[in-house]
Amino acid sequence: MNRYPTWLNVLVLLILMVGILIAMPNIYGSAPAVQVANRDGDSFGEQRVTRIVQVLESEGVSPEATYLKAGRVVVRFNSDADQTKAAEILKRQFESDSNVAITLAPKLPEWVRNLGLDPMSLGLDLRGGVYVLLEVDMDSAVTSRLAAYEQDFDSRLRDERIRPLVQLEGAQINVRLRTAEDLERAREIIREADADVLILDGTDGRSLRVRMSELQIKARQDFAIEQNITTLRNRVDQLGVAEPLVQRQGVNRIVVQLPGVQDPNELDKILTATATLEFRMVDTAGDSPGSRRYAGRGVPGQLLKREVIASGDQIIDASAGFSEGRPAVFITLDSAGGERMLENTKANLRKPMSTVFIESRREEIVLPDGTASYRQIKTEEIINTATINGVFKDNFVTTGLSSVEARDLALLLRAGALAAPVFKVEDRTIGPTLGAENIKRGFEAVILGFLAVIVFMAVYYRGFGMIANLALLSNLVFIVALLSLLQASLTLPGIAGIVLTVGMAVDANVLIFERIREELAAGETVQKSIHAGYEKAFSSIADANVTTLIAAIVLFAFGTGPIKGFAVTLSLGILTSMFTAIVGTRAVVNLVFGGRRLEKLPI
Repeated sequence: MNRYPTWLNVLVLLILMVGILIAMPNIYGSAPAVQVANRDGDSFGEQRVTRIVQVLESEGVSPEATYLKAGRVVVRFNSDADQTKAAEILKRQFESDSNVAITLAPKLPEWVRNLGLDPMSLGLDLRGGVYVLLEVDMDSAVTSRLAAYEQDFDSRLRDERIRPLVQLEGAQINVRLRTAEDLERAREIIREADADVLILDGTDGRSLRVRMSELQIKARQDFAIEQNITTLRNRVDQLGVAEPLVQRQGVNRIVVQLPGVQDPNELDKILTATATLEFRMVDTAGDSPGSRRYAGRGVPGQLLKREVIASGDQIIDASAGFSEGRPAVFITLDSAGGERMLENTKANLRKPMSTVFIESRREEIVLPDGTASYRQIKTEEIINTATINGVFKDNFVTTGLSSVEARDLALLLRAGALAAPVFKVEDRTIGPTLGAENIKRGFEAVILGFLAVIVFMAVYYRGFGMIANLALLSNLVFIVALLSLLQASLTLPGIAGIVLTVGMAVDANVLIFERIREELAAGETVQKSIHAGYEKAFSSIADANVTTLIAAIVLFAFGTGPIKGFAVTLSLGILTSMFTAIVGTRAVVNLVFGGRRLEKLPI
């Protein structure tokens, strides 16, 4: 007789029930909503939920539901009109400390939310929004690190009473010394500063050439990518876009997907902007080594010292406002920047300090042969020069910008500086109507494929075919459950993967049923035929699915956006179909036919 132990039948049933529970949030649909997040990144509490409800109701707007999710307040409405009005009210009321984003929220009952369950995430091609592909300038990432080395080595050598000429030239730093006796001492000092740099002798016997090792260059480039991803996420959060996706693609590119946004032009400045500030002392005597003349914007140009007192990456908070009637940016430095600013202001009372505005951009040029090329333009200009009249540390004000520039610069500084410039390679806008149409057609494709397979299996394999159809339905439930549990985005290619899985999932049952038919035709008993069908078909099923799974893993590892979406659903579908086709159907077959003496089977 073919029977599973009771515990195994219970386990199969339990897995099915858990899968149905996790997949359940997807049947409720979504509703217009507004999301309110703390600008500082901290989590809101129930007090903020209560306050938001009070503000909205006082303005005549009644939310359908209001709750906390991941420290953010989600306010759900019954209509788009209420959503729009509520967003305006909340932006006006909580502009100082919150980011308000218009979004869609799953229309889940409270008990489902309390279980921590969510529907699967929809990709941009299904939901609508903006797709931006950015390229990171890796050469600038390395050059900025070399520039930091240049200043550090110069300072260290001068502290040891060695007066070198340190210059960054291309991909190396040339250290020229006054005497040959200083050579070995300089080498030791540079080695102490960083043991990993490559130090080569110059041709004249009184100089050194310092380069970054290949490992250092690779590490710097990886750091630039990761730092830029973090910064871009912060910038998008500052814009108030709900559920953005910012991730690395390939060696030097970053993908930004912004659901619900329909105008990519308004994002270009914020995403690709490299604007930052540096604070330098004015070289009034003109005798400081490494001093350089900077142009002024609305103020006279100045000769500024090489040493940077504080820079954009040390700014932890910035806000736009007005100081003495002029647009201003109110700046807060981190502890290291604050200490350096304190030391500098103590040592340089009554002396001028300048604020340098730095921005990089890439400009397209058309070559004589008609092809397009690019050139990078870096702007460095003094926007403000002021005399240090008192000692200050980590809080101060800078002026010299327009109100729009002050607002944008404050946002960029608050979100963090980019480790290397980024340039837009591609952008696409997908309208919500197209997204809805994609969902409709994808759903229709799944239904049609599913119904075609059901009809075929029911007609060709009769009772056993209906058991396979039950497994197929369970397989779809498990795929949706796993996508919901992992919060893997379902894309249009992902739907194609599900359609393919529907066809592939039934292959295993076809192999099993055909083997059972062969055993019956050979004169074996019903129970032996069932046992042999599952046992002998297993190796073929495993081989076919494992090879397909390997291909799906390779697609996921080396593919980009759409290919990854296809690979995810295909991989999950293979795993779930193996369970439902082999374990699931056998559990049902054993329950229905395993304990009976039969002369024939409905197969």
